Formats: sequence, structure tokens, C-alpha cells
Amino acid sequence: MTSPVAETALQAASVSPFLSQLSLFVLAIFVGYYVVWSVTPALHTPLMAVTNAISSVIIVGALVAAGPADMSIAKILGIIAIGLAAVNIFGGFAVTQRMLAMYKKKK
Repeated sequence: MTSPVAETALQAASVSPFLSQLSLFVLAIFVGYYVVWSVTPALHTPLMAVTNAISSVIIVGALVAAGPADMSIAKILGIIAIGLAAVNIFGGFAVTQRMLAMYKKKK
């Protein structure tokens, strides 16, 4: 048996799932921003293939989050993650193609 004081402390310390998911989402935005903008321009293009691979993993995780039939915050954030990761993948391929075109011999 736990004391009433311990139960009250446990209830006060619990965080709602919405707040937990929202704070994780905001932290991921900050970490992603600082990771992307701290890459030097000389390394940006070689790392583009790696970020495309990471974005494909993000899409798989986002599809799992967006998959359930019920409408929840996880589903909404999963759909947003699918859209943002898709833009990142297609943009990465476009930048890579443009950079590779710079090294082709001109006719």
C-alpha cells in the first residue's frame, strides 16, 4: 500500500501524453535545425545522400504513427512528418542532381 501523500505526488508528477508528444516534437525541431545549419557548405552535398536515407527512415516511422484509424495527435504529427520528410527527400535528390550536373563535361 502506498500512502496518500505518495499517490498525490505521483499524480502531480504525471504529464499528459499530449504535452509529452508536443515537447518531443518541438525538441526534434530544435535539434534538427541546429544539426542542419551547423554543417559546413563543403560537406553539405556529400551528406545529402545520408540525409535522404535518414528521411526515408523518418517516413517509415511517420507511416507507423499515421497508420491507426483513430484521429489522434500522433496521427496528425505523423502526417506532418510524412510531408516534411518527402519534401526533404525530393529536395535532396534535386540538389544532388544539380551538383552532379556541374561536374559533367559541357558539349
